Amino acid sequence: MPNDAAPDQSAADGYLQRAQLLAELGRYDEAAEELDAALAGHPGHAEALTMLARVHLAADRSAEALPVAEAAVAAAPGAVSPLVARGFALVDLGRWRAAASTGDQILALGPDDAYAQRSAAAILAGARNGQPALNAAWRGVELAPETAQAHLVLGLVAARLELYDLAERAYGEALRLDPQVAAARHDPGVIRLEQRRYAEALEHLAEAATMDPARRDAVPTAAEGLHRLVLHGAGWSLVATVLVAVLAPVAPGPSRVLAVLAALGGALLLWRNAARLPGLRDTVLPGLLRADRGLALSVYAVAAAPVLLVLYALVGGPWPLVAGITVAVVAGFAVLARAGRHPVR
Repeated sequence: MPNDAAPDQSAADGYLQRAQLLAELGRYDEAAEELDAALAGHPGHAEALTMLARVHLAADRSAEALPVAEAAVAAAPGAVSPLVARGFALVDLGRWRAAASTGDQILALGPDDAYAQRSAAAILAGARNGQPALNAAWRGVELAPETAQAHLVLGLVAARLELYDLAERAYGEALRLDPQVAAARHDPGVIRLEQRRYAEALEHLAEAATMDPARRDAVPTAAEGLHRLVLHGAGWSLVATVLVAVLAPVAPGPSRVLAVLAALGGALLLWRNAARLPGLRDTVLPGLLRADRGLALSVYAVAAAPVLLVLYALVGGPWPLVAGITVAVVAGFAVLARAGRHPVR
């Protein structure tokens, strides 16, 4: 039997090699025929099944890719590549819940696998699972910081979440690492299938943000919203804290009452501005802490100012007021300086 099996395996390998060469030339139907021939002799050949699913995906035949990918997953239940093919097919078919479940499976299989993390991130983003996708994309970058595809996926996920500042930075880093990323969407075949999909999706998102009147100004609106939150909050806190500090030596009791009222007013002002920025706490700020730490810290500093006023009301003393004035001034100047370097167009 071993002597018979070896030629059979060699024949299967030959079919796979020819299929890959044909796929790279964009001859997907012929590649599929080669893989069908390989599978005729080896019906449970996981590599052939996975490649056939990828060929169908490359040819925009997601409905045909899905059952083949399912067979590949059954043939190699612990492998990541078949699951990635299944996840892509499910996303293309709009089966969001199943796609998200597949993305979760990939994350569980490869917590320290950069390919698994960035692939799962792209699938979860396509399935509209924002924060898990962003977390996985960052993990992919951490595991493979010199891989252009990791940054490309981070840009894709950020763009889907309308974190355009982060998306631009990530895409720029991907281009720095691999200038061919910009042309990836024109590459046929299955070797660069993921990179082509990511580049195409990112381009479509960029076009949507530019052409859709409802989203055309999304980038400047997001920047203006954060700047407005910090500047309004810092201005309110600075004026209120100075008034409390002036009143404190002559009327300590009324100054504490004023501090509480000012803190409530500042908290209300911040809440109203934050309500205009969906996902600020769960998505925007975690992303900013990685991409623009200065702006993120300015937001946190302004949020701390009302707390310092309440602290003064509770314990007295000059230090809460000094700290409140300091954080308000620093946060305001930090945002003004940033706006000067990156004016909103």
